[in-house]
Amino acid sequence: MANVKKTWGLISLSSVPLVMTLGNSMLIPVLPTIGKELEISSFMVSLLITAYSVVAIVFIPIAGYLSDHIGRKQVIVPSLIIAGVGGFIAGVASWKMADPYWVILIGRLLQGIGAAGAAPIVMPFVGDLFKDKQQVSEGLGLIETSNTFGKVLSPIFGALLASFIWFMPFFAFPVFCTLAILLVIFLVETPEKMKKPKNFRQFLKSIKKIFKREGRWLYTVFIAGGVCMYILFGVLFYLSTFLEESHHIHGIRKGVILAFPLLALCLSSFGAGKLIGQDQSKMRWVTIAGLSLLAISVFIVSFNKELYMMLTALFAAGIGIGATLPSLDAFVTEGIPAEQRGSISSFYNSTRFIGVAVGPPLFALFMKGSHLYTFVGNALLILVTIVLVFWGIRPQKKAVRTWW
Repeated sequence: MANVKKTWGLISLSSVPLVMTLGNSMLIPVLPTIGKELEISSFMVSLLITAYSVVAIVFIPIAGYLSDHIGRKQVIVPSLIIAGVGGFIAGVASWKMADPYWVILIGRLLQGIGAAGAAPIVMPFVGDLFKDKQQVSEGLGLIETSNTFGKVLSPIFGALLASFIWFMPFFAFPVFCTLAILLVIFLVETPEKMKKPKNFRQFLKSIKKIFKREGRWLYTVFIAGGVCMYILFGVLFYLSTFLEESHHIHGIRKGVILAFPLLALCLSSFGAGKLIGQDQSKMRWVTIAGLSLLAISVFIVSFNKELYMMLTALFAAGIGIGATLPSLDAFVTEGIPAEQRGSISSFYNSTRFIGVAVGPPLFALFMKGSHLYTFVGNALLILVTIVLVFWGIRPQKKAVRTWW
């Protein structure tokens, strides 16, 4: 019975990253349309993604700290409410105002604050729910799968809604948030209370101690996660614009094409979560293999702008990112004591959001230059990340809580 409750709790928790992903990625296929409707530049349009992510970067560590002290659920539910309100504000501004851009941006900022206290807290919550490391790894694989499944649905669903009214995706988001709130409230059990630091000063001291002891592998995991999300969102923004400007592909058809590499990411995440189990050495090699496939795929794209060749390479890139992320999640969740798990994983998620934030605007700038240099340069960045993983992540053969 307890296992059934935990399973339903895990499924309910997986709805949170799914909703947060829909809130951000649904806009990817709609961004060129938003630019035309509001008569703004592609760079200003890209800031609608960046604003969401930048504010999340700031608030994620705060949410992580609070989740360690007042409870995961007590942070997730109010955060989902704030995110839903932000989507509603953006929708009303788009509908009623003649010049809504700045109010939409405010709505996106609120969505980012809500996202900071929702999706990133799910990862340590999974670590709290399950004591067995195999179950934790599989649970994290499901969470990443839900996250990436949201990315698969997002471009199709966003394009479908926008085909009726361009700002409809903003109004859809509060509905999704409400469903996630109900699932979390009624189906997710709160784990037994963990031992907490007595005060904020002691908490900071414990965090500093963890980074001093585990910093080598932690910083490596943080950077790798950030690079993956930077490549993912940058390439999606690039591809969305490329499909419209070079191939005149719009609407649902464009959404389906954008979902193609994301489907690979989704399936790969689920498989990786099952594969890695509690074997830290396997996690390391899956990370290296995933990043290597990503680097090769991005390098191939640099020499060919033919649509089917690009999509094939980006499908492989999706497999690479999907294999990498569950392994990085498992390193953080299984390698940190429960009392600091929410805070450390929040720093990790902040670096992922940095990648999300800088991807679209940087690729918007790169698009003005050379296609070749854009993708060769990013392939080199991934190669540097692989070297960093070889150096920074060195698990011992024995499975213990602190491996480094």
